[in-house]
Amino acid sequence: MKDLIEKHLNLIGDLSSIQDIQPISGGDINEAYFVQTKNEQYFVKYNRHVPSDFFQKEADGLEKIRETNTISVPKVYYVSHFGKNEGILILEWIEKGSKNEDVSKALAEGVANMHQSEGDYFGLEEDQYIGTLPQANGLYSDWISFYLEKRLKPQFILAEQKGRLNPLRRKNLIKLFDQLHKWLPKNCKPVLLHGDLWGGNWISSKIGRPYLIDPAAFYGHYEFELAFTELFGGFSRRFFQTYQEILPLSKEYEERKELYQLYYLLVHLNLFGETYGQAVDRVLHRYIGIS
Repeated sequence: MKDLIEKHLNLIGDLSSIQDIQPISGGDINEAYFVQTKNEQYFVKYNRHVPSDFFQKEADGLEKIRETNTISVPKVYYVSHFGKNEGILILEWIEKGSKNEDVSKALAEGVANMHQSEGDYFGLEEDQYIGTLPQANGLYSDWISFYLEKRLKPQFILAEQKGRLNPLRRKNLIKLFDQLHKWLPKNCKPVLLHGDLWGGNWISSKIGRPYLIDPAAFYGHYEFELAFTELFGGFSRRFFQTYQEILPLSKEYEERKELYQLYYLLVHLNLFGETYGQAVDRVLHRYIGIS
């Protein structure tokens, strides 16, 4: 691995030899390494079995967020796909610090400001990935249509293919799809979202600066992103208070929140199986009852 990483570092002009390389735990998709050369410290992701654009999509998402000038992301030094299914992504190394209340406040300010970076359409021109699953996009003028056609339905189809829809769950999802317009906003603006903002996808630097990592960025309704931050935790009360001081949530947010969380629950159902089935069913029960 050292020789492989050194070879790619040479391609970006760092010709010094690697002085230290350490595997980093925490990721469940890629191999990850801290790399120290004479010139620089790097965070390196490597995978032997990824699609030919997997890391490029991550790099593109980081660049989209960087361009908003609202919140920090690691610098992308290099991305390459090679061999049969191999890929490597070389990023700036961020020395981690405490996720204290001041950092949570700064994170909220950055995310809220990012959520005011408007686009012309909902979605994105190119498809990408959510975790290891394909995530389809496209450009839509209507948020409800985008959420149904490019978020919920693809996960429904995949769950059906994987045998993770019992007859009642399948029936209730179809029923929910037909009634989606009852709960979702018809006139919201498309703004840039991180797209996969759970507690593990932000870090604090040693000097107390929040960074977003591992995006699946696209343009959508900002409340969709906030709903996901509430699903698995990792965000303090200070984060939510500060966020709403800058970008208040609508009075309908609590009513539609679980409907937005449904997408990520379906993703987890497809990735990890029936462990998430009951959570999907609870959301269906809330919105349409049990048929």
